[in-house]
Amino acid sequence: MLRFGTDGVRGRAYDELHPDDVVRLAQAAAEVMAPTGPVVIGRDTRASSPDFADSLITGFSAVGVPTLDMGVAPTPAVAWTAARDHTPGAMVSASHNPWPDNGVKLFGPGGRKLGDEVQAALESVLADPNRNWAPDPAGSKLTADASELLHDYQTAVAATADFDGHGLRVVVDAAHGSATAALPSPLQAHGVAVTVINAEPDGRNINHRCGSTFPEAVAEEVVRQGADLGLTFDGDADRVLAVDHTGELVDGDQIIAICAVDRRQRGRLPGNTVVVTVMTNLGFHRAMSQRGINVVTTPVGDRHVWSALQDGDWALGGEQSGHVIFPTLANTGDGLVTALQLLQVVAHRGIPLNDLAAEAMTKMPQVLHNVATGPNSIDENRLNAAVAAAEQTLGTHGRILVRPSGTEPVIRIMVEAETSEIAESVATEVAKAIGI
Repeated sequence: MLRFGTDGVRGRAYDELHPDDVVRLAQAAAEVMAPTGPVVIGRDTRASSPDFADSLITGFSAVGVPTLDMGVAPTPAVAWTAARDHTPGAMVSASHNPWPDNGVKLFGPGGRKLGDEVQAALESVLADPNRNWAPDPAGSKLTADASELLHDYQTAVAATADFDGHGLRVVVDAAHGSATAALPSPLQAHGVAVTVINAEPDGRNINHRCGSTFPEAVAEEVVRQGADLGLTFDGDADRVLAVDHTGELVDGDQIIAICAVDRRQRGRLPGNTVVVTVMTNLGFHRAMSQRGINVVTTPVGDRHVWSALQDGDWALGGEQSGHVIFPTLANTGDGLVTALQLLQVVAHRGIPLNDLAAEAMTKMPQVLHNVATGPNSIDENRLNAAVAAAEQTLGTHGRILVRPSGTEPVIRIMVEAETSEIAESVATEVAKAIGI
C-alpha cells in the first residue's frame, strides 16, 4: 500500500512503485481533493517518469478530471501554476534520489503541499478494499499539452529579484534533471553570464555524480573557469546549493543565513524570525542569536517549514539541503527563486560569496552517516544506550540527531561537535549500534 513520506510517495520504479499504484493515487486524489478544474502535471527526466505521468493522466481521466501536461518541468513550476490557477498539481519525481527511484508529489488547490490530514485521508481511501476503480487504459484521456506554462513560470521567477548581474559569471549544474527545462533564462534576465553543465538527460543520468548531491562537479567547473560562483540543483529543481569562487560549498544553512542577515539589515525580515529544521547546523543558531534573529525549529521536511512560516506570518525559512522558502515569492521550495535571491545579495553587496558566507555564520563541524536498513529489526535498547553515551560525550559543545529518512530506506545519524574528529568518532559508534 502507498504511504506518504517526508515528501510525497516514493519507491523503486516498477518494484516498490507501479504504474497501477499511481493510477489509483490519482483517483484517490480526485476523490479527496475534489478538483473543480484541471490538474496540472509535471515530471522530471527519469526513464520511468513518462510512464508515471501517463498513469496520473489515466487515473484522473477515468474519474472525469481533466489534466494539463507540462511535460518536463521543475516541481516549483507545477506548484506555481497550481497557485496561479487555483488548481491541484502533481509532480512525478524522486527529487535527489538515483534514477531507478520515482515518486509523486501532490499539491492542493493553490499549489501547497498536502498537510498530514489530507495525506492520511488519501492513505485511508487507498487502503479501502471497497474501492474498486477499474479504468480502461485505452479509454479517452482528458488531457491537454501545457508546455507553454513553463515560459510563464520562467518569467515569473525572473521577476522575483531586482539586481544588475552584469559582470557576474556563474556556473549552473542542472543535474540532468528538471532544471534543464528552465535554465538559464531567469538568471540571464538579470545580465548574469551563465554556463550550464550537466544538462543532457538520458533517463539514467539524473543526479549521477552531479547536482546538489555531488557539488564537486560544479565546484570543479567554477575553479576551472575562474567563475564568481556556482549553483547546483537537485533532480526536480526545488532546491539549490552554491559554491564560492574557490569551490567551497555554501549549503542551505549558509544561504538562509546570508539572506536572513541581508533582509534584517534592510528591514525585510518580519518578526526578525527565520524557520529551519532540526538538521540545521548549531553554528546557524549561534550566528542568528548574535544578530538578534529568532529561530523557529520544525521537523525535517519543507512542508513543515512552510506551515510554521504561515502560522507566524514570517518570510524566510528552509533546510540545510537547499530547500529554501520565501513565502512572498513562492509557495514551496524553489531552487531558481533561491538562486536569484542569493545572486541579488551578492550583486547588491558587491563582495564575493565566500566573504558573505563567512560573515553570516560559522559552521560547526557536522558529520552525517546514512545507515541502510534491512530485513532485521533494530535493537532499540542498544541504539538508545549508544545515543545516550554520545550525548554525554558531546555535552553542551555539540549534539546528535538520529532519525529514519522520510525518502530513503536509511537511518540518518547527524553529529555536530567542536572538531570533525570528535563528530566522526561519535557518529561511527552510534552507526555500529544500529547493527544492520
